[in-house]
Amino acid sequence: MRTLSLRSRLLRGLTASTAVATLAGGLAACGGSSDAAGTSGSRPPGTVVVGALSNGAGKETDLKVSEVKSISAGLPKSIAKKGRLVIGVGALPAGFPPLAYVGEDQKSLTGAEPDFGRLVAAVLGLKPELKNSTWENMFVGIDSGKVDVAFANVTDTEERKKKYEFASYRQDNVAFEVPKKSTWNFDGDYENLAGRTFSVSRGTNQEKILLEWKAKLKKQGKDLTVKYYPDANSVYLALNSGKIDAHFGPNPGIAYHVAQTAKSPNATRNAGKFSGAGVKLQGLIAATSKKDSGLAKPVSEAINYLIENGQYAKWLAAWNLSNEAVGTSRVNPPGLPLDNS
Repeated sequence: MRTLSLRSRLLRGLTASTAVATLAGGLAACGGSSDAAGTSGSRPPGTVVVGALSNGAGKETDLKVSEVKSISAGLPKSIAKKGRLVIGVGALPAGFPPLAYVGEDQKSLTGAEPDFGRLVAAVLGLKPELKNSTWENMFVGIDSGKVDVAFANVTDTEERKKKYEFASYRQDNVAFEVPKKSTWNFDGDYENLAGRTFSVSRGTNQEKILLEWKAKLKKQGKDLTVKYYPDANSVYLALNSGKIDAHFGPNPGIAYHVAQTAKSPNATRNAGKFSGAGVKLQGLIAATSKKDSGLAKPVSEAINYLIENGQYAKWLAAWNLSNEAVGTSRVNPPGLPLDNS
């Protein structure tokens, strides 16, 4: 079975379809180079704004970040000379909230990914230039040198390492979403799924993981029920009516939906996460650049600076993604193996 990236899984029905429909028209107009939300000149120099124009998905937060010359000194000469970091996002045509999408002004690109790209660029002393495109064309841009690095929810895989180098910055997690009033929790133990009903999207990593757990439970004389629905609206109707106990999907999309429903009668919550790579490996999301470009090391060092100095934790908190934090950024860490990439 082909393993889908978390970005692909997000697009397969995780967020409320009404929200995606609202954003799609605006995002389609944002091809090519694009300004990010929060780039207003009203802030003092050395300030990066995250969570701006998020339509309730994030909390606007000002973060102080300045160039760290000991890190920027390690940039490839070609990048340092031009003074810009061209950041690939890959959010066309409809975006994937809360990671990259058009903000509430219907024109500015917002989301956790472009925000983090701008934070890294600030540490490197470079002007961020966002280049939005389709997912496939983002990789074409990296291959051609038109894009320096992608911050686009790219999963680190051994297959991709044949062409690209990575600097990890977030866990690649899936999670369970339940009604807020539910007392059920995953607690990291698949045996807690016994006797319950779950929805999942076909052809995704989370479906593979769920069916593996179902097979393990059957060997113990137990079972779980898996249901499939055509779209996100159908999933949440089933969840709200009690036809399913939980939805199993990508963690960022669940964080987005939890934020969107927080003040509604149908509020939900996250009932536990799990590695998108399965039980044997913690999946990782990584900044992606052309192999041997020399960018992965300074980018990783910039990420570690943000981790050590607190901006990283504040960025995650602004987008409700604190449960995907990594302790350190690594260059080319172990990724999804070739038989699951």
